[in-house]
Amino acid sequence: MGEIVIPQKAQFFCGVLYTEYFNLEAITDILEKNFGSIILRSQPFQFTETHYYEPEMGETIFRIFLGFDLLIGMDEIVQIKYVCNDLENQKFSKEGKRKVNIDPGYCTLAKVVLPTTKNFQHRVYLRRGIYAEVTLRWRRGSFSPWEWTFKDYCRDESIKFFNNLREIYRVRIRGNGG
Repeated sequence: MGEIVIPQKAQFFCGVLYTEYFNLEAITDILEKNFGSIILRSQPFQFTETHYYEPEMGETIFRIFLGFDLLIGMDEIVQIKYVCNDLENQKFSKEGKRKVNIDPGYCTLAKVVLPTTKNFQHRVYLRRGIYAEVTLRWRRGSFSPWEWTFKDYCRDESIKFFNNLREIYRVRIRGNGG
């Protein structure tokens, strides 16, 4: 029988989709009030991989990834998903439609994990209506996608962000005796 061990804390990040209705500084200010300082950010890029969000957000959508100075217990991602959903509804909606989509997640040395409210064959139920999927895996010196990985997470600039976030995390946990 394996010994039960609580895993090391993970590096918290958010992937954010936003429209011209909200400027990026206003979004990051609210996220920093909830999750602490941003320690890494990707360059924003236009989100063109799917039309899924267009009926709610419009045609011009941007994506940015933000890494926070926050290490979380992996099980905390359920509550954080609820916080992000509340922020979307209370702070980032206009006329009942979201103009900002916040995808929280965490990064470890081995993987990038996203919580979701949508069940599917490759997702595992956590609790309170939240599932999780391993979106990227660490292989041969870099994160790499699975067949189900969202296309914007497969982009070179996204992989670069997560590789850099992993390195920050690696240094942080080594500095804490990890």
